[in-house]
Amino acid sequence: MQPLLQRAAAALDWHGIVVPDVAVLGQQVSAVVRVQSDVHEWRTANGWPPRADPSWFRSWFEPSAHDRLPVAAVELVGVLVGESTVDRALQSCGTLMTLAPCAVVLPRTEESQAWPFIELDYYGIGVVTVDEAGADLMVPPEDRSSEFGPSLFGRWLLEVLYERVLKEAHAPVKS
Repeated sequence: MQPLLQRAAAALDWHGIVVPDVAVLGQQVSAVVRVQSDVHEWRTANGWPPRADPSWFRSWFEPSAHDRLPVAAVELVGVLVGESTVDRALQSCGTLMTLAPCAVVLPRTEESQAWPFIELDYYGIGVVTVDEAGADLMVPPEDRSSEFGPSLFGRWLLEVLYERVLKEAHAPVKS
């Protein structure tokens, strides 16, 4: 699945690292992130590793417990949601589009026509069709996250993604 996700990200012109199989709001999605190298270097030098533990984030509501909070070391470029049909695409991306642009990744079929994608376009959800030969951008996604503002959940997700990027960067190479 990783090569198909890479093709989908390229078709969307989303430059970054594809982080597959992230559990978000009860579903498995993939995220495209960019590491903020200056922030990563600062956090590394100052002992601020990824803080993906949800209980640590809940403690942010207790200002006496934390007088400093880490700056996000990754930027969420977009969310890729794999679906087998267009029917579930709106439901799959609905909440995720509050965090970043969201695109549904569908298998390319003979029926990959524009008509079923009109509703997704209306809501700003992107559509990419993929197969082994490549990927086609059918509907470009819109970034509507600013309409919803930042959230504690979104900030926690950035820490989860930061942790995943660092783990994958240090994972042994499979032969």
